[in-house]
Amino acid sequence: MRIAALIVAAGRGTRAAASGNTPKQYAPIGGRPVLARTIEAFLAHPAIHDVKVVIHPDDKNRYAALVIGTPEKLSPPVMGGDTRQESVLRGLEALADSSPDLVLIHDAARPFVTASTITDVIAALRDRPAALAALAVTDTLKRASVDGIVEKTMSRDRLWRAQTPQGFHFVPILAAHRKAADAGLRKFTDDAAIAEWAGLDVAIVEDKPSNVKLTTAGDLELADHHLTSQTAFEPRIGSGFDVHRFTAGDHVWLGGIKIPYTHKLEGHSDADVILHALTDALLGAIGDGDIGQHFPPSDPKWKGAASRLFLEDAARRVRDRGGRIVNVDITVLAEAPRIGPHRPAMQTLIGEVLGLTIDRIGIKATTNEGMGFVGRREGIAAMASASVLLPSASG
Repeated sequence: MRIAALIVAAGRGTRAAASGNTPKQYAPIGGRPVLARTIEAFLAHPAIHDVKVVIHPDDKNRYAALVIGTPEKLSPPVMGGDTRQESVLRGLEALADSSPDLVLIHDAARPFVTASTITDVIAALRDRPAALAALAVTDTLKRASVDGIVEKTMSRDRLWRAQTPQGFHFVPILAAHRKAADAGLRKFTDDAAIAEWAGLDVAIVEDKPSNVKLTTAGDLELADHHLTSQTAFEPRIGSGFDVHRFTAGDHVWLGGIKIPYTHKLEGHSDADVILHALTDALLGAIGDGDIGQHFPPSDPKWKGAASRLFLEDAARRVRDRGGRIVNVDITVLAEAPRIGPHRPAMQTLIGEVLGLTIDRIGIKATTNEGMGFVGRREGIAAMASASVLLPSASG
């Protein structure tokens, strides 16, 4: 029996992220993005054969940074639609070619789903066409009037809070989604509701309270605190330096931003001295060689490559060690072009790659007072430092 997991990660959810512009599924908790933890929960489960993620088209770079080096059973992502329902249908259609027998549909913002919950939902599908993880309602329920006055105390008997994963026999749930879309019904809030509408019996599987959905910035803070408090960390500091000479051209790449200029910087890649120095700072903090070792200039694969790729790889190496990046600081040595007007854009790009808010990204610039190769406008140099927390050997 072939079982697929479909993770829905196409929502925006920007209000939940501390940076204000990073969707919550990409926000770091315990040094790793929420979505990375969610994906791993399904990759690690022995019964799951395929993992497919539905993402927003604007998040292609964020997702690419997150999945570097992932196993084969994580297939390429699907671009989501305007609603969750549409995103799920697109994901199901993408899975149809692999013909899974069962599919588990899960919210990206639930990174604490347990292996036992996944197992229990799969087990329930032996006898039912659909099943969902759920929690019994334990609080007293009140129905309020439009002006906020309690009208009635409601019975909580047999009431459950729907969670995910929600599991289905693949062919019936795909047919139900298609039927709902054809009927113009586009406001279902979960997939179990579509199954119910299509006449499928949906079994309840008791879930764990820990399988919370991270919705607000406060939820992310609590999750981060929970994860970091479980592990002893030690601080690491890394530094990096890079320099490139000018050559004929009409722009430079600095901090991942294309800046019009009278020359360009010469290099095998895009010669972005800021991202090169920052990449080396991160690699230095974890004792993992340097940028030339991982991306040798002798390799034609990296000719003209965007240096963002190098920084994404360094960030992934920190995450793979269970580490978290605390802050970075960069100093650019250049007579021209001016860095100040482009600082916010650089901070935004670096923040997206490293999962940092802009208050944790320092970017400064200074001239060389006309001295040396920088002063003669022969090139640009950059220095960077990075602070990283790694799990201690005794933690």
